[in-house]
Order: sequence, then C-alpha cells, then structure tokens
Amino acid sequence: MSTIRLLSFACLGAASLAFGSLLPAGSAYAQSTGDCPMLAADSGLAWKQLDGPGFTFCRALRADGSEAFAVTISKDSPFKPRRGDRVESASIDGYDVFWYRSEVAANPDALVRETLLELAPDRVAHISLQATSQEQLAESLKQVQGIDFRGKRLSSN
Repeated sequence: MSTIRLLSFACLGAASLAFGSLLPAGSAYAQSTGDCPMLAADSGLAWKQLDGPGFTFCRALRADGSEAFAVTISKDSPFKPRRGDRVESASIDGYDVFWYRSEVAANPDALVRETLLELAPDRVAHISLQATSQEQLAESLKQVQGIDFRGKRLSSN
C-alpha cells in the first residue's frame, strides 16, 4: 500500500475525530441529519454531520459515542480502490460494492474497510470504518448495509 494512501486514510480518520469535536453535542441523535443517508431504524446508531465546501461528512455513532462508520458524500474522493485490496463484496442500498482492506498508520492493529459508491454522475459516497475485532467489523459492515441514500439531495453543496 502506498504511503500516500496510508496518509490519505490517516487524514480521513483524523478528520473524523476533528469534525466530531466541532459539532454541537445535541446534533448527534437524529435518525437522519440533513444530507446523511437514512439509518436502519433498528441500527442503534445516530448521525453526526459536518458540511463543508462541496462535501457532507456523516459519522454513524453508537450509543456510547464511538464511531461505527463514516460516510463522505462529495463530487470526488481521495480514496482510489485497488483490486488487490478487495476483501469482500456487499450490497448497500441496492448498489453492489466491494469492500477494500486498508490501514491506518497510527493504529496498525485496526481492521479497516473502505468502499466507494457512485450516487449520481457528480456525487460519490466514500464509506470507511475501523474495528477492533472481527465481531465489531462484522457488526459495522452489517449496519452499513442498512443505510438508505434514496430521497437524499445528491447535488453539490
């Protein structure tokens, strides 16, 4: 894996932590927030959202405040899937996707997965997650499969 990809993903992980600290605490507990996709009603998750120039960053938070996964909706993504990193296939909101193994330089023991969905000609969703165990990884992958992008505004901010 290239150093650039590692740094890119490490920056996304750091951005996830930084963005989370910028948002008001009360905004984290809504079923659907703005442009974030809908979460499955039984997921036990809530969105925390940050909008920036040309992107929406959504963190799916567990009841204890930890992140299950993150979704970045934008015109383009720094994540560029590599066939050699494919580890499993899935379906997310009717989209057939492959999950790709990745790494976080600051946490080499993390189980990291990323995927990319083309939502519209000028909109993509980059979904990423980190887990500390195979069980947590399986649960997060299952929760991602329950999100729903339909009915959300997919145009540029």
